[in-house]
Formats: sequence, structure tokens, C-alpha cells
Amino acid sequence: MKNQSGSDHPEMNPRMHPGRDESNPPPGYPSIFNDVIGPIMRGPSSSHCAAALRIGRIARALMGEKIGKVMIEFDPMGSLATTHQSQGSDMGLCGGLLGWEATDARLVDSHRAIQDAGIQVTTMLSPLGAVHPNTYQMTLSNSTEEHTMTAISTGGGMIEVVAIDQFKVSIPGDCYEILFYLASSASELLDALADLLKADQVLLIHGGRGKLVEVKTHLAPDPTLLSEICARFGLTPPKILTPVLPVLSRRGMTVPFSTCQELLEYNQGRNLQLWELAARYESERGGLSSEQVFQNMKEIVRWMETSIQEGLKGTHFDDRILGDQSGHFQESLEHQRLLDAGILNRIILDVTAMMEVKSAMGVIVAAPTAGACGGLPGACIGAAEVMELGEDEITKAMLAAGLIGVFIAAHATFAAEVGGCQAECGSGSGMSAAALVTLAGGTTRQAVDASSMALQNILGMICDPVAGRVEVPCLGKNVLAASNALACANMALAGYDPVIPLDEVIETMDQVGKSLPRALRCTALGGLSTTKTARGIEAMLEKRKLGL
Repeated sequence: MKNQSGSDHPEMNPRMHPGRDESNPPPGYPSIFNDVIGPIMRGPSSSHCAAALRIGRIARALMGEKIGKVMIEFDPMGSLATTHQSQGSDMGLCGGLLGWEATDARLVDSHRAIQDAGIQVTTMLSPLGAVHPNTYQMTLSNSTEEHTMTAISTGGGMIEVVAIDQFKVSIPGDCYEILFYLASSASELLDALADLLKADQVLLIHGGRGKLVEVKTHLAPDPTLLSEICARFGLTPPKILTPVLPVLSRRGMTVPFSTCQELLEYNQGRNLQLWELAARYESERGGLSSEQVFQNMKEIVRWMETSIQEGLKGTHFDDRILGDQSGHFQESLEHQRLLDAGILNRIILDVTAMMEVKSAMGVIVAAPTAGACGGLPGACIGAAEVMELGEDEITKAMLAAGLIGVFIAAHATFAAEVGGCQAECGSGSGMSAAALVTLAGGTTRQAVDASSMALQNILGMICDPVAGRVEVPCLGKNVLAASNALACANMALAGYDPVIPLDEVIETMDQVGKSLPRALRCTALGGLSTTKTARGIEAMLEKRKLGL
């Protein structure tokens, strides 16, 4: 398929909303740094903490950073109804409303900080009829204005604002959004905005308050120019929503491939390694040089390495189930009290260390999610340690993993609330398998085959967090993800036939995940979450929280 520029690049598949002008669809390609590896964050869950924080930051911008009251509504049939407290949605949202970053050490006390800031926050369950299980409906006000905003967390820290003041919008936070409220239509205004602001997209949207002009641009708007536009057309000052994602989107954006099959066809005659293909993809997707892509990933690798080292030193946090597991494992490993599993034991140690930092509110990298943050870095960094490979080789392996994640993000989901834990730890396992093949010097085809086999092995994995915490059985599933990845990497390197192509496995994973009962998709309403022991742990943690 050719786009308007005539290149052989795949066209984007935009989100569609009724009542919107879709003649200029927004960019929709996944980015390794937006959708897959990242964000760098604190908290137990990226789809709760990091996503809620991003939603809160956009809500803060909508209010011009002046917030008096916030009412937050969750649908009783959604995932957030039972997990918004235990998995950090409230914490992240308050941090975002205060304008904090996802790495801010104050996040654990954000509920107190927002009270100190004089912002009144109310949370309630309302029958919203929400389609997505991670739906936030917010009413924000101050002494002079009130706005409503509906947003969803789509997995791995990614979000989409789907409505503002009853206007249907699609705001994923990957560009500057300038919102002009109109009493009547003005075609001259639309043309002027597109020209003067060098906009990537201008939309006229009909809604509850008349008409809204939404301007999307990858360029920071000039305040002086905006003032001149408002004076010229008699407009009130617009709302400016700044990006919350690291890689921005822009008009005319293309990528060299969007499926694994297209990647393999693209690579015919080029014989590039998977990490090189990843660098090409992200370079074209984000308008970055290949060197910049590599350096960005290297910086992420350094964060991961630091997190693992912090975990190995021992972590402490009151509001969690498990204590220092990695310390016991490391001692047993050093004293040769474990079965000889070679490289696997080092992987288990690093996976555990990373998960413990996450549960202690330390800084981790969602890869592809916070709940699955241990599998990929634990496998990749742990294996590299034993193989005595350096930072550059780890970076290459992580880029390879990121490209596998792009295909999953484009054609399935990273959200356990939508697809069960196969979407989180399962995806991490498929990505890890490609990373390990890359560390071993395998081919692109072998890396893809390893991912296919790894994903086949985890179809149907449920998400059933004990006491709503992202610890049990999450730690074991992260270890399983890394172990499965190691086995499948070796199988691929030995020439095993995966039989089912990776694209078809990803499509199947999406179908299977959506077939899982709601109780088994991160609601804490089924599986191990409802055992007698789990209920006892939940009660114990609640008493501890109340100081009883």
C-alpha cells in the first residue's frame, strides 16, 4: 500500500469517532519508547499509576493548572472499581493533578499532598456504561470554570482522552493540543489555524457546548501568536494541553513496516539484525536519528541496571505482601544450595530484584508494563552478566525486544484488564525471547521464531492479583516469562520450527485475552485473588494501613 508521498510504507489505522471530522486522521503507529519500553516510573502498575498520572496532568492543563474540586467516577463493572486504590490509580491521578512526574519520590504520599494543596478530591462508582475497563470520568472545577473529561488507560502507561465537555476527541498525549471553544462555525478560522500554527491536524467537533476546534501540532505553540489569533477572531484564550509522551507524532509520519511479515519482506536482501530494524523503525516513526534511538535505549538500560542493583541491596516497604526474596535467593546461589541451572539462576535473581523495587515504590521501567517489569530486563541483563557482555550488547537486545513489542501494541494489547496476564508477562516473554537470541548473535528470523514460540506457550494466562497488589502471583509469572523466553531462545537457535507465524500468534493472543472472563482480567474477583488466604492477606494489609 502506498501513502500520499508514494512510498511503500504502510498506512496508519486511525481511531474513528462518530461526529468527528476524520478527513485528516491522527497518527497511530506505536513507538518503542511510548508504547513498549517505558515509562520510567514509580508504582506497582503502569496502567494504573503511570497512566493515571498522565491523565491527571492533562486534566491539570485543561484547568489552566487551577483546580479546586475534582470528582472521579469509575464504572462498577470496570477493573478500576476494585483496583483503583490497591494498584495506585488514586496515587497516580493525584500526582498528575499536582503536575508531578512519574518518577517523583513524593508519589506515595500524593493523597496528602493534594489535600495540602487545597484540592478536594472525591471518588465514586457510577454506572457509566463504559466500554473500556480502565475508564476515568472526571469533573473538574474552580471558582470560574468547570470541565468534564473522560479518559482510558490502554495498557503499559498509554492513555487516550476520549471526551472533553461532551466533545468526542482522541488525545493520546503525543502532541500539543490547542482547544478553541466556538459559539458558531468559522471556516476562515480553520484555515487560519492550519496555516498560522503549522498544524498537523485541525478538527471541528460538535458537542454539548456548541463547537470545538481541536488543533494538533508537534510544535510548541507561540503564546503571542495565539493571542493575535484570539484578538483577530474574537475568541477566548484556548486550552493548551502539552504532550505527556516522550516521542511526538506528526503529519506525514510513516514506518517501514507494521507487521512481522512486512518486516521479513523488508529485510530480504538487507540481512539486518532485529535491533538494526528496530532502530530504523523508531528513527522513522519518531523523526530521530538511529544514533539518538540507540542512545535513548542505552539510557533506559542504565535505569534498569540501577533498579536491579537497588533491589539486590534489599528493599523495604510496609504496604506489600512479600519481603526481601532476592536476598535469600542470592545467598542460596552463593552458597551453592540451589540446583545448577546456569544462566537461569542469575535471571531469576535479577527478575526478583526488579520486581521488589517496583513493589517498594522504587524507580523502574515498564517493559512493557510495570506488572511485567521484571521479565525482560531480568532475562536480558541477567543473561548478559553471565555471558560477560557489555552495555551496547544489552541495548541492542532491548531494541530487538522493543520491536516485537511494537507488533503486539499494534495488533493486540498490553493491558491485563483487557487481555489477562498473557498481555503483560506473556508479551514480556515474547519480547525477552527475541532479546536473548540477539544477545546470542542469532539472526532476525531466529529472534522472530523465538518470540512466536514464547507467546504460544503463554496463551490464556490469567491476571489474578492477591489482595489487589501486583506481587503475587506476579513475581512468579515474571520468572516464568523469563524462563520461557530462555527456553524458546535456545529452541530457536537450535532451529526449532515455531509452525505458527508470529503475526498469527499475536492475533490469537488478542482473541484469547478478550475471551477471558472479566473476573480473570485484573479485577481481583477470581483466581487466586479470591482464595481464603488471599482474603486474609487483604484484611491484614488493610489493618496495617489503618494502624490497627
